[in-house]
Amino acid sequence: MPRVLAEIRGRFSSPVHDPVPIPDGALTVASYNVHKCVGTDKRFDPARVAEVIAELDADILALQEADRRFGRRVGLLDMAEIERRTGLRLVPLSTTPGGHGWHGNALLLREGQVTRLHRMALPGGEPRGAVMVEMELQAGPLRVIAAHFGLLRRHRAQQVAAILSALAQHDDMPTIMLGDLNEWRPGRRSSLRALAGPFGHAHPGPATFPSRLPILPLDRIFGRPHGLVRALQAHDTPLSRIASDHLPLKGRLDLVGAAAHGVTAVSMAA
Repeated sequence: MPRVLAEIRGRFSSPVHDPVPIPDGALTVASYNVHKCVGTDKRFDPARVAEVIAELDADILALQEADRRFGRRVGLLDMAEIERRTGLRLVPLSTTPGGHGWHGNALLLREGQVTRLHRMALPGGEPRGAVMVEMELQAGPLRVIAAHFGLLRRHRAQQVAAILSALAQHDDMPTIMLGDLNEWRPGRRSSLRALAGPFGHAHPGPATFPSRLPILPLDRIFGRPHGLVRALQAHDTPLSRIASDHLPLKGRLDLVGAAAHGVTAVSMAA
């Protein structure tokens, strides 16, 4: 059984090896689908999710399913306590009092100033959204696109196209795109293949789902220019395996090193 699981994991996901040393000033960026704070043991436990967030020690963190899905879409986490423990503060994305994000997408920052914010309702058969946030960090400007894509392949392809269309209307700057993109297929069968133009590739990374025995790379972090996002890895700990059905995905953000490569124009090519 372990061999079979290893073969399945190898087919759909791939570990990311980064032989180049990561500079001391690199930031940690992470994405985490918190599954509305319901763990693999079926318990609703926001405090447990907050512990995993503290483990990540991220400077930029995108959360999915951070709000109640039905009724009044209020947030599920104690953001004041998270800020006290980690220094991460919530970007004001919600249009609902007491909400954390936009269609469940929340974004937390340790430092930096938000300069522009764009909320997007994504096409598809179920309510999905993305946010595009531009910010000024100590190391320079950065654009963050945080999203949670749909369950159907054709809807994910439409959602990719909508994000690329919006991105093409903005000025060039270092950009990361991250979130639960719900895609596991590699190559031409992937609904994310259009991202290969602007982000250089859409290859699957480390497996993050299901958290107890991760096989599928549903969670992604892409960056442009080349070299912006480094050392991707699933955050696999005893607590993260039970706190949600997804493992967090994290990487290092090298704004200074990526600046040497420059930012190329966004391409819509598949």
